Amino acid sequence: MKLIAGNSNIDLARKISQKTGVPLSKANIGRFADGEIRVEIDDNMRGKDTFIIQSTSSPVNTNLMELLVVTDALRRASARRITVVIPYFGYARQDRKMASRAPISAKLVANLITTAGADRVLTVDLHAGQIQGFFDIPVDTLFARPILVADIKANLNGDKLVFVSPDAGGTERARGFAKKFDTEIAVIDKRRPAPGASQVMHVVGDVEDRDCLIVDDIVDSGGSLCNAADALMERGATSVKAYITHGVLNELADVRIPDSNLREVVVTDTIKPDRPIEIGSLRYVSIASLLARAIVNVHNEESVSSLLFEEAWEDNEWML
Repeated sequence: MKLIAGNSNIDLARKISQKTGVPLSKANIGRFADGEIRVEIDDNMRGKDTFIIQSTSSPVNTNLMELLVVTDALRRASARRITVVIPYFGYARQDRKMASRAPISAKLVANLITTAGADRVLTVDLHAGQIQGFFDIPVDTLFARPILVADIKANLNGDKLVFVSPDAGGTERARGFAKKFDTEIAVIDKRRPAPGASQVMHVVGDVEDRDCLIVDDIVDSGGSLCNAADALMERGATSVKAYITHGVLNELADVRIPDSNLREVVVTDTIKPDRPIEIGSLRYVSIASLLARAIVNVHNEESVSSLLFEEAWEDNEWML
């Protein structure tokens, strides 16, 4: 097995390497003077089971192109199998036509990855589950919930918790969390008057005198998250925290989240910020153990679906 790290999230790749016991392969991934991506892999890849660790986060197009070029390099180096490990899959929010003459960019990215030579994809919390069907190669989608549930149990008292979905589409996610704590859920009924803007219409569920945990897959500008927190506090919530898988966190989030009713925002390290983040209430938890175990299972031709459940996380046998 060989691990190759792109430049998008070196820290996570090093943690995965440490937990698997497999050193990162020597690779020189740089740029020509005009910005073209240049890749030289120093280790022998012939006949190897290779894993490229690369989130397609900001700068999205640069990281995506880097992933494609490294994939092509491995294919031409006669790697036996190429698995692209994409902790955060960019372009996932463009999974359908939202207007006339609009692209389905997630499908385009799937085609590019397949054409470059990838044999399978390993990713975390796809924004839209149907993206798995955009690929003609196997796709394993992991869920960050076991990691986040473990953190909640370690840091919070579950007696007065209620899990909140910031929109109707995330109801199943909130219900999945609530089942682990035998508690209730609430749903924010919102509308979007313009792209990137949201407005809370109603809160469905009882949140009065409860500690609310908003669970979602992506936080970008933080607008929906902050509006939801304000609405929950107005309806009598004791406190509001958020547990999010992917912290995209653009510059607007630096202003909105510190001034909001959010006591804490917890995100995983699927994305390494490309700028300093100025949010005092932000805390990271690592998803390296989950990805490392999934990589080992793929290499050993063992089940990956067994890692989707909290029972596996609680059973230390599979933890690295």
